[in-house]
Amino acid sequence: MNQQKRYDQTPPMHGRQSNGGEMNCREQLKRIRALDFAIQETVLYLDAYPENRQALEYYHQLLEQRRECMTLYQKSCGPLSMYGNTSHDSWDWVCGPWPWEPEAN
Repeated sequence: MNQQKRYDQTPPMHGRQSNGGEMNCREQLKRIRALDFAIQETVLYLDAYPENRQALEYYHQLLEQRRECMTLYQKSCGPLSMYGNTSHDSWDWVCGPWPWEPEAN
């Protein structure tokens, strides 16, 4: 069976949406992780087929989606890493629950 990888699809968003269509922190984190997985798989594919322009375009689409998801997550849930501290007035990385703590989700 010949299975051809499609590069015109993004990873599905699983889970419910709440609060008028806005995802909660847990759902946003799941989306980021799905994008990270898709990016990693695309990188592995590009390592073997570096001339595939469609895969390269897909890779850049995924990176943009991840950037947007990270921005949304950090605005509503706080920094996901030390690099996400955007405040010039406070060190938000240590405030609130850590992403792996149940209270954050």
